[in-house]
Amino acid sequence: MKKKLQSSTSRTSRRAFLASSAAGAAFTIMPRHVLGGPGDKPPSEKLNIAGIGLGGRGSGLLRSLRGENIVALCDVDEGRLASMGKKWPQARKHRDFRRMLDTQKDIDAVVVATPDHLHFVASMWAIKNGRHVYCEKPLTHTVAEARALSIAARESKVATQMGNQGNAAEGVRRIQEWLEAGALGAVREVHCWTNKPVWPQGINRPADSPPVPAGLDWDLWLGPAPKRPYHPSYLPFVWRGWWDFGSCSLGDMGCHVLNTPWRALKLGAPATVEAYSNGCTAETGPLTSMVYYEFPARGELPPVKLTWYDGGMMPPRPEGLEDFYRLGDNEGCLFIGDKARMICTCYGGSPRILPVERMQAFKDAPKSIPRSPGHMEEWLAGCRGGPKPGSHFEHSAVLAEVVQLGNVAIRSAADQKRTGYPVKLIWDAKAGEVTNLTDANRYLGSKPRDGWNV
Repeated sequence: MKKKLQSSTSRTSRRAFLASSAAGAAFTIMPRHVLGGPGDKPPSEKLNIAGIGLGGRGSGLLRSLRGENIVALCDVDEGRLASMGKKWPQARKHRDFRRMLDTQKDIDAVVVATPDHLHFVASMWAIKNGRHVYCEKPLTHTVAEARALSIAARESKVATQMGNQGNAAEGVRRIQEWLEAGALGAVREVHCWTNKPVWPQGINRPADSPPVPAGLDWDLWLGPAPKRPYHPSYLPFVWRGWWDFGSCSLGDMGCHVLNTPWRALKLGAPATVEAYSNGCTAETGPLTSMVYYEFPARGELPPVKLTWYDGGMMPPRPEGLEDFYRLGDNEGCLFIGDKARMICTCYGGSPRILPVERMQAFKDAPKSIPRSPGHMEEWLAGCRGGPKPGSHFEHSAVLAEVVQLGNVAIRSAADQKRTGYPVKLIWDAKAGEVTNLTDANRYLGSKPRDGWNV
């Protein structure tokens, strides 16, 4: 493939026009009233978008982009590709995104909604071809990939966005404003949880090898992952539990749930990570886990201990929570401050300060943080030359790294159980390595199969 970061001359000219339109150009090629209702865009203002991965999440993302031009569809499943082709008959159909990005020159931007193990190579291939990228969480499959993608995004100047939609939500902003107003006092402890996994984990590789279903290109589905025989235990959906393909419970929900405290408290990279789990195997994630992160002080903000729970594990019920009130359903966060506590849902929604008297006495806080027009809208504006989206890769890659470091600790702890007592990993964020257990560093990255280097 071409390694240069600049796109073709025609695409550069088109991008310049889109940017000038976003900046308030004084003309359009055709009056809007000729083309449709007041919300319609003339064809000259629409982005040409390609979808990579057309399953439930991918098809949903494309539906949210129906105001743009969907010019290319890519999926390894022939039946799915044909079905989506009926919805967008004008789009060219592809099985291999590498070939699509190298040959179809009219693409301005791509939406990546593949399994986790393909996120990095699809996003990087697009960036190196000069395309804007929206990639679903957890952005990358490894810490090393997160770092490489962040650098590429910064150097390329394309618009990027990770799909943790809650980052655009009102709740995340209100919580940050409340904390900055001193509603809880200094926060030194946070608890976050999910009910995942809701797919099989704690299992080993199946021994049988049934035939590959008609229409599925199994080799392309494997992509950079080590070669293995097809089995329905791997897809669809259940790939999340396999280390070679997914990122398990923490990877599936961490970029959603952890985002609220990570953003509101400006946590950055952790200093240490420690994990305890039940049922983790070399092939799949655990049945349950608890991951302990320690974040250093940030300016005047004190150090924070953050605990992650999954598989039904939960933090202790906080003091001041009424007997009739559930601590949390599927996902949530609990902040422990010097003066009060606060619980909220996954995206920072329904925040409640405890005890209730503290909530009643709190006089709210001014809305000091800019509001978002919407997560996808941020990215589209960025593609047109507007400001960087809120979860652009230089920012969201650090959160993805936090999530994947938790998985490094889970896998390392499982190894240590066989040889000794699990240890707390000391993380050198600048060097990008675990300093006290060198064996853990083997989980920071992975070697792709031939043909999948980028």
